[in-house]
Formats: sequence, structure tokens, C-alpha cells
Amino acid sequence: MEKALWYLLVGTRGGENRARIIAAIDEQPRNANQLAEQLEVDYNTVRHHLDMLQEHDIVESGGDAYGQLYFLTDRFESHREEFERVLEAM
Repeated sequence: MEKALWYLLVGTRGGENRARIIAAIDEQPRNANQLAEQLEVDYNTVRHHLDMLQEHDIVESGGDAYGQLYFLTDRFESHREEFERVLEAM
């Protein structure tokens, strides 16, 4: 998980938006449209970042395809301190 966080947040473009998405989901589970509106980011961009975060087991989705909510995974929660360290380095 440590490598994935460094890669996703520091090592690639879009890290700042991914960190913002994680923070928003941490505050309250949301769907892609809600995230796009709250963060003022294009819906397709949010979907791309969510796909990347899902691929690396940071977020998971629940519910039906339309309006699917996103949650932080238990695996991410167990590495929250590393997430905080990565944020400090950004």
C-alpha cells in the first residue's frame, strides 16, 4: 500500500485530485457525480481517478451501477498513517 500511495499521489499527474477525492470520501461516502460537483472537477476526470484508486485497493464501490457510492477500503484504513505522511510530502 505504501508504494501505491506514493505512486498515485506523488509519482503521477493527478495526485492532488486523488488526495482530494480520498479526503472527500473519508468525510462522507459519495458517488462520482457528487465528487465531481464538490471538487469542481470534470465527471470523467473523477471517474478516471476513482478507477485508479479502485485498482490499487484504496476505494471500493457499493450499490448499483447508477449512483454507486465509494468508500475507503479497510486496507487503506490500516495504512492511514502512511497516507498522512505522503500528504505532508506533497
